[in-house]
Amino acid sequence: MHTQSHQLKLLQGSSEFFPALIEALDRAQVEVNFETYIFDFHADSLLVAQALERAALRGVSVNLVVDGVGTPHIPSEWQKRWQIANVNYKIFDPVGPRALWYPTRWRRLHRKLCVVDQRVGFCGGINILDDHFDPHQQSVMPHARLDFAVQVIGPCVQGMWVEMQRMWIRMSWVESLRKSELIANIRKPKAQPTVSPSLSQQMGEFKHITYPNYTHCHLVLRDNVLNRQSIASAYINAINAAKKEVIIASAFFLPQYRLIKALTQAARRGVDVTLVLQGHYEFALPYRAARRIYGELLEAGVNIVEYQLTFLHAKVAVVDTHWCTVGSSNLDPLSLLLAREANLVVKDPVITQDLKSRLRMAIDTGGTLVDPGLFKNRAYLERLADQLSYWLMKLAIFVSGKHY
Repeated sequence: MHTQSHQLKLLQGSSEFFPALIEALDRAQVEVNFETYIFDFHADSLLVAQALERAALRGVSVNLVVDGVGTPHIPSEWQKRWQIANVNYKIFDPVGPRALWYPTRWRRLHRKLCVVDQRVGFCGGINILDDHFDPHQQSVMPHARLDFAVQVIGPCVQGMWVEMQRMWIRMSWVESLRKSELIANIRKPKAQPTVSPSLSQQMGEFKHITYPNYTHCHLVLRDNVLNRQSIASAYINAINAAKKEVIIASAFFLPQYRLIKALTQAARRGVDVTLVLQGHYEFALPYRAARRIYGELLEAGVNIVEYQLTFLHAKVAVVDTHWCTVGSSNLDPLSLLLAREANLVVKDPVITQDLKSRLRMAIDTGGTLVDPGLFKNRAYLERLADQLSYWLMKLAIFVSGKHY
């Protein structure tokens, strides 16, 4: 579909995302820039790994960044294959298995972006992980994860490319600095580390680049420097402007109070507000912590649907008939305060209706509406578990240095 100068396509799950991505990779002629939290190497995920290999073998410059928690290592077979093909990859903040006991290491690269030849871009919440593969149980799931991405052609792709270039150059700079420090410590203990002039020049080249905020499709980032509240603010502004309907699907949900306030105020002024949250969960702590705030939302008239058919991994929202967002950011402290995230915000009735229809279908086929009365009278042990989980999450964020 067209949105002024943009062509956009909504993709649901790896079954739609992978074929579109692979087609773009197979058409690449100059360069591929790729960032993902998880790059798995089972089932259909291997098709993406092979497409990157094919692109590099025919001379395309392929730069891949994965997160050190989501993807702690690349299998040795693929390290060799990518090295032979000249696929360049980096691991963002690699950490050992014990490092996550320290909340200061929770600042992860969680965004999922790909730009091919500065022409075709992808942004969303889908990892390179087969929809039916459960990495925790190493098993096949009967139902696919619920998740979304957007394929985009148009001016917005340039902004995606610039941000990915910045990330690649910054990581290269850090690697160069560390190598210089290592050499200095071995050969000249008192020598000062040096940085490659070419990297310094590249950083200078991209330091001051900005890109316009396109009216109908634009990239919204979250980081710890210039864009600390950008995604949360995009949600709040859209919710405050809502006239009839708000639907939000978020895999993890523990937002700041100002976002909770926006949701409750919208419901009280007559907006139909529906939250689609996890019912079939992967991690008990964030699931229980989210339920701690159900009461205030239900009392205000917010509809809460727990999606129980399979894992909910979506991070999307629809407001009225014209506004939607698809991206990597959950509405929880890890995404809104710590991680690097990327969302596309689109103002267009066609793609908004497409996303709304898919969310309604998910609600109808796998959702259970939370009954306010039953929730209020749930068992004492459940309420206690919710409270403890909530305060443990708050404590972890406080320790990480972020007040929530």
